Amino acid sequence: MNDFTLVATGDIILGEKPELYFTGVRNMLLDADVRVGQLEVPYSDSAPELADLHRQTSNLRPMKNYFDIVSLAGNHIYDAKETGVIETMEWLKTNGIQYFGAGINITEARNATIIEKNDTRIGFLSYNCTGPEIMTATATKPGCAGLDIITHYELGDIANPGGPPSKIYSWPEPAGLRKMTDEIKSLRSRCDILCLYLHKGLVHKPVKLADYEQPVCYSAIDAGADIIFSAHPHILHGIELYKEKTIYHSLGNFIAWVPSLNPNFKADKGIKNEFFDPEEWAKSRIERFGFIPDPDYPTYPFHKEAIYCITAKCLISRKKITQTRYIPMIVNKNGIPEVVSKRDGGQRVFDYVKLITERASLNADFFWDNDEIVIRSC
Repeated sequence: MNDFTLVATGDIILGEKPELYFTGVRNMLLDADVRVGQLEVPYSDSAPELADLHRQTSNLRPMKNYFDIVSLAGNHIYDAKETGVIETMEWLKTNGIQYFGAGINITEARNATIIEKNDTRIGFLSYNCTGPEIMTATATKPGCAGLDIITHYELGDIANPGGPPSKIYSWPEPAGLRKMTDEIKSLRSRCDILCLYLHKGLVHKPVKLADYEQPVCYSAIDAGADIIFSAHPHILHGIELYKEKTIYHSLGNFIAWVPSLNPNFKADKGIKNEFFDPEEWAKSRIERFGFIPDPDYPTYPFHKEAIYCITAKCLISRKKITQTRYIPMIVNKNGIPEVVSKRDGGQRVFDYVKLITERASLNADFFWDNDEIVIRSC
């Protein structure tokens, strides 16, 4: 018999009418014993950089009903500078939600957070592998914990200097990787289950993993991680097992209310955000990533395959993860994620996850158990 369950979601971005966006996942979250999420962006009632994005702290209010702990390590945490980081963390503290992966300084950002459930100690660490450098905390600046990734571009036989390369190589910066694994080893002795949440991967890109992703994940498991959750691509990536430990390479979006990413979005030109310009980004990502958002999804302008999402689920007994699963979801045209059963859309998600896992040459296999999908190695 399982002592309890832990679920982990992908990226969370809340805006107008935030409670509405939980209606399709509410029961799933309330049924779980420990709920983990990735809070993708900062919230503030005073930061001018967020003034036209509906990211007042009041829009976080449903989180206190549905989440126990969130990762803050990501490529947007410093979008509203110190004010955004601090007000986000203060709201979480005030409302009883723990966080990890960010802090008032680099020491706090890299500290593990441990929660206890049914006499089981669960440790959490999180690292942002995607940059930019300004997001990373320092001794004197708030931000997140980071793992630097080195990138090398190779033209090969393509006679096109300055154009798209034939091959992009990436690998973790060695000293940073050692620091991450040392922190995992240190946490290992203080908890029964060690969860790592990575902000990593190729954004808006189906199937493909960057070179650095598996080496980082494998090193983390070798150091003592029991499970790896990932977000950032805003689209699902495949699942694999390494030394019988499950790696979710991208959980995709969970709730993502971002009308500001529509190509026709007009930002308030009186407000300058030196780190993120949503209007320019909405235009440039069409060229960068080769897709045009579906106009039928006005608050959810992502890749057409991003409507398929999953929530990771761990069954825990005797202080160990005994089985990993995922719960299938589909985002409707109102931008609301809905848990779907095998008969009402779940098979579409099952087929998609199986396809992207196989195309990425990953070793996970899947089978249904009622309306959840169990993960096993091939």
